[in-house]
Amino acid sequence: MKKKLYVASAMVWLVVLKAFGQTTDSAYALMLKGMYNYSVPQLSPTELLGLLQRVKYKPLLLDTRSLQEYKVSHLSDSWFIAYDDFHVSQLKDVPKDTPIILYCSVGYRSERIGEQLQQAGYHNVKNLYGGIFEWINQGYPVYNKKGKTNQIHAYSSTWGVWLQKGGESI
Repeated sequence: MKKKLYVASAMVWLVVLKAFGQTTDSAYALMLKGMYNYSVPQLSPTELLGLLQRVKYKPLLLDTRSLQEYKVSHLSDSWFIAYDDFHVSQLKDVPKDTPIILYCSVGYRSERIGEQLQQAGYHNVKNLYGGIFEWINQGYPVYNKKGKTNQIHAYSSTWGVWLQKGGESI
């Protein structure tokens, strides 16, 4: 019941904010709170950036969005794995102790895939809090096949309201 209330509140905020053409961090956080199960440990975009800059062996970044979304932009060196077509066997050659960071637009789809990976015995799996939207809202770079870009696939015009800065919504 509580989760439904969070989602309903977030959707009301979404409509109001869309009408005014703006968003707020607190509204985004409320929306995420209603969507997440908190079943997969999370890390913030700042924590991920620090991890990527510090460690010798980089974590495996998995983009769980659609191919269309991935082609517009993605995090550097991320692997594309489609949420709709995902099967754990796609990672059969990846050792179970490999650090894996998952992301999607806001973190919902990636959390579902993280749950599947945990059930399959992967024990070093984390979900990027707020997804690629929060990553770009924090001013961190995204890339496409041509290099660095400002474009980001908003999933839909309704979801694009959560993109605050740094990205040209497509």
